[in-house]
Amino acid sequence: MAPSSTPAGATHAPFGRVLTAMVTPFTPDGEVDLTAAQRLATHLVDNGNDGLVISGTTGESPTTSDPEKEALIRAVVEAVGDRAAVIAGTGTNDTRHTIELSEQAEKAGAHGLLVVTPYYNKPPQEGLLAHFRAVADSTGLPVMLYDIPGRTATALATSTLIRLAEHDRIVAVKDAKGEIAGTTEVLARTDLAYYSGADEWNLALLALGAAGVVSVVSHVASRDYADMVRAVDAGDLASARSIDRRLVPAFQAIMTRTQGAIMAKAALEVLGVLPSRAVRPPLVPATEEQIGRLREDLQEAGLTS
Repeated sequence: MAPSSTPAGATHAPFGRVLTAMVTPFTPDGEVDLTAAQRLATHLVDNGNDGLVISGTTGESPTTSDPEKEALIRAVVEAVGDRAAVIAGTGTNDTRHTIELSEQAEKAGAHGLLVVTPYYNKPPQEGLLAHFRAVADSTGLPVMLYDIPGRTATALATSTLIRLAEHDRIVAVKDAKGEIAGTTEVLARTDLAYYSGADEWNLALLALGAAGVVSVVSHVASRDYADMVRAVDAGDLASARSIDRRLVPAFQAIMTRTQGAIMAKAALEVLGVLPSRAVRPPLVPATEEQIGRLREDLQEAGLTS
């Protein structure tokens, strides 16, 4: 399902409204479990997602190989590609490798690309412009930029985002920077669609005019986030705030106690969606103590009985 056009007067959302940054299921011995990935993708779409991000950081992209990434895209597209946009995380800190992964993703059937700011090597803004333009030129797929300086050590400057918006295939930003003034300026001066890339910012960015969310907590709360998006669209901020506040325990459980992929997988195992909470080193699986507290938090958030 290629990203669809937006009806006149509706929110510009080239990749949908509720997207999950999907974990990559592993077998207990650490192999990619494609069958579990298809089941998880189907579960997420059945529960309100109209887009999925495959092989983002939450998908443990640093520890999966290029062939594994390709196999994951093909498996998820086969499972849900006719019902949801499948976005491939292809960003690295090497422009040539990012282009190779982007071309691979296009051949595998992805509907779009999520390209993170190059990390660790701290390029200047002119380097970021050259990097993202080269990647956008390399395929026919629409691109979502991923601005997360807390992980990459380099922020996309507001002026850089405005210049990148001039490229026909750079259409969206996954915003995990949390600079409201800059976000507002980009929204005012470009047609870039913004997606909240940090669950604690979901409501605030939706209220500013974001297209939707790319969430980790949505592994367990997709329907709630879909309800939040609809409430904001309807101008019902009281209902949106109620949802946001009710989900605080789930956010704390998944995003603050240890690494997000670890706890998202643990939550999916608790809920019976995944058969294993296995992760690859240097990540380690959630402990039984963490699982016990997670169960309490999910119940407090109204996500389990």
